[in-house]
Amino acid sequence: MNKFTFIDLFAGIGGFHFAAKSLGGKCLFASETDAYAKKAYEANYGIKVSGDITKIKASDIPTHDMLFAGFPCQPFSIIGKRLGFEDIRGTLFFEIIRILKAKQPSTFILENVKQLAAHNKKQTINRIIESLETLGYKVGWRVLNALDYGLPQKRERVIIVGFLNNSVEFKWPYPKKEYIPLSKIIESKVDKKHYASDKICEKRRIKHKSKYSLAIWHENKGGNVTSYPYSCALRAGASYNYLLVNGKRRLTPREMLRLQGFPETFKIVCSDCQTKKQVGNAVPVTIIKAVIKEVIHATSKIERCKRENRKRIISSRRISKGSNIRNQPKVSI
Repeated sequence: MNKFTFIDLFAGIGGFHFAAKSLGGKCLFASETDAYAKKAYEANYGIKVSGDITKIKASDIPTHDMLFAGFPCQPFSIIGKRLGFEDIRGTLFFEIIRILKAKQPSTFILENVKQLAAHNKKQTINRIIESLETLGYKVGWRVLNALDYGLPQKRERVIIVGFLNNSVEFKWPYPKKEYIPLSKIIESKVDKKHYASDKICEKRRIKHKSKYSLAIWHENKGGNVTSYPYSCALRAGASYNYLLVNGKRRLTPREMLRLQGFPETFKIVCSDCQTKKQVGNAVPVTIIKAVIKEVIHATSKIERCKRENRKRIISSRRISKGSNIRNQPKVSI
């Protein structure tokens, strides 16, 4: 499967899209409800984005090879109230089930926050996996960290993969030993609007002294301040000064996009506020790209084995005078 088609549900600004396109994928359909995210998606990928997936018939969605979905994470997020399926947004997962059942793509990749793995004493993740397996898919999941896939951001995400062909042997991508240094992410000259007030900076300095020359300072919900040579997870609903470069200024839109693995060519067409929200909701591109690579490898291996088996069956037949090739026995491999 060198070339493949895909659909992008709850598409955001296209983290799945960019990763898939870079590996030969072609997007046939994308769905997103946020008007500003749709604007950014269309500006960067040249695709008209459909709206509310609950109002779209499965028959109106093109047949595709892979389904991607970073379904709404607020019902499970540390920032949200963690109501899970009690939250109306949580039930949007079953829109994925509806489309998988109708279209039966060979593969799917889903993404959500780390908290999903332990939500409601693991009953939520178990229900999700069971729902997917009921459709006939071979399903696996794992928590992956963007830090392990080249990005200087500690962003842990639940990744769920499924294969309609149950004989596929999928292997999770190996972590990388190093990530991009912050020096290649952080801009040297930024607008004054990104700087925090003297009062906030002083408050942070009183609480914390960093041992790194270049670091992202992080203040958690309890008011504790820490700093690392990488960023803590970008969050759409976090406080305005949640993350500060060297305890002095907020990240710029371009820096946030870099932390998520988006290219320099990504067009910023929305306000700083909207871009922060979009990037905070996005999936790390490098994680998804690494997973798609392994999906392609696993499915291609199955196809190669089928072709080799067919060749062996044909070559094992013997045609002699007076014999009929249709009567020749097949040899099991």
